[in-house]
Order: sequence, then C-alpha cells, then structure tokens
Amino acid sequence: MTKSNCRYESRFENEVLEFRLLGEIDHHSAVNVRTEMDEEICRLRPKKLILELGKIEFMDSSGLGLIMGRYSLMQKLGGAFALRNPNERIVKIFELAGLSRIVRIENDPEEVKNESEQ
Repeated sequence: MTKSNCRYESRFENEVLEFRLLGEIDHHSAVNVRTEMDEEICRLRPKKLILELGKIEFMDSSGLGLIMGRYSLMQKLGGAFALRNPNERIVKIFELAGLSRIVRIENDPEEVKNESEQ
C-alpha cells in the first residue's frame, strides 16, 4: 500500500483482482499507485480486474490515466476490466471524455445502500 494521499486495499479471489482505492488520485499519487498495482496485476494475472472507486474523494486527469492504463494492461493480458461504485463526479468525467462507452461501470447495491445510511 502506498503512503500518499491515495491508498488502496487489494483482494484476489476466484481469479478476480480488486483494488479498493481510497482518498485522492492526483498526479503525485498516481505514479506510485500505478507502479504498485501493475506489479500485482503482472504477478497474479487475474482474469478480471475491478477498481472500486466508492471511497475516492477527488480525482484529476491523472486518475483517468491511472484507470485507462490499467484497462489497457488488462486488454493486453486478455482479461476483463470494470470500475465499481464510482461517484457522480467520476461518472460525469468519464461521460465527458467518452470513456463510459469503453469501460464497464458496475454498482454494488449493498455498497450504495451503506453509503446512503452514513
């Protein structure tokens, strides 16, 4: 786990690797997070990669680069890729950039329910 303003937790189960990102993704944190994630992806070779974004508070264009780079890596490895629980701001960024047609977005109803109760 990186020691910047963006942290993550990872879980690998049933050939699915999930990174739960927390905090802020900016140009300072994206480099470290990208390097660490790529090492884990290349080591585990998952059939599917999920980036859980429900706890991201801020994301600039470096976040888009981080996401699309992992999408590209999974394409090269022949695996699937999805974003899970992005907030409305992230969805809007993806729509404006035309990326929502390329990247699958999943919403976990249980996570959405838990967020609304807080």
